[in-house]
Amino acid sequence: MTRSTTIKATLLAGLLAVVGSTAHAADLTVGANIGNVPWEFEDASGKVTGFEVDLVNEIAKRLGKTVEFVNTPFNGLFPAVQSGRINMAISSITITEKRLESVSFAQPYYDSDQSLTVTAASGILGLKDMGDKVVGVDTGSTGDMWADANKGEYKLGEIRRFEGLQPAMLDLVAGRIDGYISDIPALLYYVKDKPELKVVERIPTGEKYSIMFNKDDPLATEVNAVITTLKQEGFIAKLHETWFGAKAEDTTSTVTVLDMPKGK
Repeated sequence: MTRSTTIKATLLAGLLAVVGSTAHAADLTVGANIGNVPWEFEDASGKVTGFEVDLVNEIAKRLGKTVEFVNTPFNGLFPAVQSGRINMAISSITITEKRLESVSFAQPYYDSDQSLTVTAASGILGLKDMGDKVVGVDTGSTGDMWADANKGEYKLGEIRRFEGLQPAMLDLVAGRIDGYISDIPALLYYVKDKPELKVVERIPTGEKYSIMFNKDDPLATEVNAVITTLKQEGFIAKLHETWFGAKAEDTTSTVTVLDMPKGK
C-alpha cells in the first residue's frame, strides 16, 4: 500500500468512525457521579449499575429511547445540565428550593437523611464527639451544606471536601479524616460488610432525591409521567428491596405518587 493510499484509508476510517459514533449516539445523555454507591457505580466487570441506573434504564425503555451515562463530578452536574451537555442528571440529588430556581426536577423517588460514619476504633459515638475533628463531605452536596451551616454548633474542625464516597472512605480508614457526612442509604450499604466502619448517627434533613433537568425542560414532564407509572406498578418499590434489602414504607416517595416540585 502506498503512502498516499495509506493516508486516504486512514482519513476514510476516521470519517467512518465519526459517522458511526454519530449514528449510534444515545437519545438521552445522563450525567452521573459514578462511584456513588449504591446509586450509580461500576461492578466488578466495569458495567455501570445501581438503583438510579436501573431506574433510568427503565424510564428510557418506557420512552422508547436509548441512554448513555456520562461520569461527571457531583458539582459538575449542575452546569452540565443547564448548558445542555447532558439531558438529565442523577446522583442522589436532593430537591431544594434554591436548586429549583435554576433547574427542574421530576417527582422524588427516595426519602433520605444525612449520617455520620466513623471507624469503629475511633471511639466516636456521634456528632457530639466531633469537636475539633476533621470531617469529610462530598463537594456541593447536602452534607457539605449541612456541615458548613452547623460547624459552629458542633465545634467541627476542618471540613474536607471529596468527589464521591470512595476517596472519602480511603481517607477515613487511613485516619486522614475523623468522620464522613453523607447520604445514609449509601453509607449503610457501604458499611454493612465492613465491621471496621460504623454509621453512628442519623442527621435528619428531610431530603428527597430525584432526577434533575435544565429549567423547564419538557423532558422533565415526560419522565415524571413514567415515574408515576413505575410507582403504580411497584417497580420502584422492588428496586428499593433489591438494593437496600428492605421493603419501602408506603408513606415514602418511593411508593407514593407525588406532584412535580415547583419553586416559589
